Amino acid sequence: MPRQPQPAAAELRGVHKRYGTLAALDGLDLHVAPGELLAVLGPNGAGKSTAIATCLGLVEPDRGSARLFDESPLRLAVRRRVGVMLQSALLPDTLTVAELLAQTRSYYPQPLGTDECVRLAGLEDLRDRRYGRLSGGQQRRVQFALAVCGRPQLLFLDEPTVGLDLDARTALWATIRTLVADGCAVVLTTHYLEEAEALADRVAVLAHGRVVAAGSVAQIRARVAQRRIRCLSTLDVATVAAWPEVRSACRDGERLEIVTDTAEIVVRQLLFEDSALSELEVQRAGLAEAFTEITREAA
Repeated sequence: MPRQPQPAAAELRGVHKRYGTLAALDGLDLHVAPGELLAVLGPNGAGKSTAIATCLGLVEPDRGSARLFDESPLRLAVRRRVGVMLQSALLPDTLTVAELLAQTRSYYPQPLGTDECVRLAGLEDLRDRRYGRLSGGQQRRVQFALAVCGRPQLLFLDEPTVGLDLDARTALWATIRTLVADGCAVVLTTHYLEEAEALADRVAVLAHGRVVAAGSVAQIRARVAQRRIRCLSTLDVATVAAWPEVRSACRDGERLEIVTDTAEIVVRQLLFEDSALSELEVQRAGLAEAFTEITREAA
């Protein structure tokens, strides 16, 4: 007997939401599968926060539906399967990290152990520190620990690495990858496009309350014809920037860096103009360039 497909961990179907004359969501369709990391990207005002709040049952749509594990997000049993880390959190400043973990773990029937929560968020030296005495980056790590302490099957991470230094960000990425590998679905919103590029199985780009592009990172990048050319060359930057096929040209240290939609033509011109040119590289547009192009077209 064939296995029944698992329901989406989270799904929005044809969701509309208006605030006065502003259409925050305009027929939005969004879904994340079990064990998948979906990065939801978009400029400010695209509808990302409203979409997340609707998924969580914090905002009621004017039309359409929100489902978590094919059930209402308002059901307590469903909410206990979900972890949430929003951009800001109002937590008691006077409680220690250990006390906050104990309080939050008590809400769940089978929470992770305190030691495991501490390890996942890198809080080993902060257990007995009062929350209000922590730096912004340390507080974000505490908020992450609280989000995962209930063994979530679905995790919402809204700008999770804001305020973290490079080492803490790298460690958090590793933890997120482990959670996804263990079957946890993750919905990530971030302005750090390198974060989405490093972590996402799939990307959804929002603009004006609807999805304007969706697919894997490679599929999103492939939508944009831009290429980045890097090489060692003595050619004058201003001269190269004036070529009709060149979008921009600059120097990065000793290297000449060019952005173009017609890499083959520009490469031929480079080789013709500079016979001593070396270390030539041609790269596809990154997610950042693709995001900029897609949202510019949507505008």
